[in-house]
Amino acid sequence: MISRNVTVVGLQWGDEGKGKIVDALSDVCDYVARFCGGANAGHSVVIGDQKFALHLIPCGVFRPRVVNVIGNGVAFDPTVAVKELTALQGRGVEVGPGNLAISAAANVVMPYHKQQDSLSEASLGDGKIGTTSRGIGPCYGDKANRSTAIRVADLIDPDVLAPKIRTVAAIKNKIFAALYNAAPMDVEAIVAEYVELGRRIKPHVTNTGTMLRKAIAAGKRVLFEGGQGSLLDVDHGTFPFVTSSSVTSCGVPTGSGVSPADVGQVVGLIKAYSTRVGGGPFPTEQDNAIGNTIRERGREYGTTTGRPRRCGWFDAVAVRYTADLSGVAELSLSLLDVLSGLDEVKIAVRYRRGGAVVEDFDAASMDGVEPEYETLPGWSQDITACRRFEDLPPMARAYVDRVEQLVGRPVGFISVGPERTQTIHHHTKIEGLR
Repeated sequence: MISRNVTVVGLQWGDEGKGKIVDALSDVCDYVARFCGGANAGHSVVIGDQKFALHLIPCGVFRPRVVNVIGNGVAFDPTVAVKELTALQGRGVEVGPGNLAISAAANVVMPYHKQQDSLSEASLGDGKIGTTSRGIGPCYGDKANRSTAIRVADLIDPDVLAPKIRTVAAIKNKIFAALYNAAPMDVEAIVAEYVELGRRIKPHVTNTGTMLRKAIAAGKRVLFEGGQGSLLDVDHGTFPFVTSSSVTSCGVPTGSGVSPADVGQVVGLIKAYSTRVGGGPFPTEQDNAIGNTIRERGREYGTTTGRPRRCGWFDAVAVRYTADLSGVAELSLSLLDVLSGLDEVKIAVRYRRGGAVVEDFDAASMDGVEPEYETLPGWSQDITACRRFEDLPPMARAYVDRVEQLVGRPVGFISVGPERTQTIHHHTKIEGLR
């Protein structure tokens, strides 16, 4: 039997509009589960005149009947989670143990992880990776190290948590002093803070893997919400300028505790152009007036960090690679409205290195590649009020058609604005959508 589940992943360098599409698709799902990343993800949802920015809590939280799950693969920052939970409740969004479950097996981001992130980046100078300094990488590093890891199950048991923090923090203090000449942390203050955070989240903590497997066996529909973008995947992205987890659909089973057969239909999110935050290769970057125009029109500043994003033309070579990697069935194309008013738009259809043509994206071999563009005519009309594909101007429709051809997947959804209703259902095969 084919799984009815849905997995949403970004196919570029993140910031593809996952919050909006997850919110839309969660209307026909019973569970929404985060399986990777941490508070370095910033997912925005606009409902009417209200904008919500989420970093840890899944975007299904705005649908009353949906159960939201923070899976074992997430780097869980309890300070962010409690702040988000409190803010949502203060704005009238229901969040409680009945609709938010947190995996007991998720690893906890601690204050020394954030300190390590900042100290390490500062020490690297021009060679820094460009992290969000949210402690995600060091948290996953301790997960792999095991003996210095703290998990959510530890967080909610003060008798286990306090001695563990004291032991690990003592190790970190020695390391930071030796490597960075850093002052020691106040360990007892950390103990007190995290015991209280554990108390706050304890009602939400459970075995989420078992929960999801039982739900799927009972015929419930699960949406797996990815974070970051596939070109930032720790194994398949432009290493070392990547995130620290598996953010493609390959990460769903290990990050949520379900079988590979339960990944379901994969929706790959793409912008109508390309952006990137931080260092690393970016073949189609436009560090010029075009890039500035896209940045200002698209409000391309990080949800999590506020940093200006690097901007450039759509890269079909890179997206074809990530779509293949995740087994994408259909695309969701966002921010098409940002391209309105440009005389022409470009798409990278292949690369060249020296005189040789490079047809395939190789994340480990990006030095010296130059994009070869196909130029299409632009359109001048404002498309933010369009609700059917036929309402779009002919040149915008031609652009969408060409993206489909080059990536080899149908475009299921087209976003023409940030608000929940500014979405065109095009070639989607997902059942039950209104």
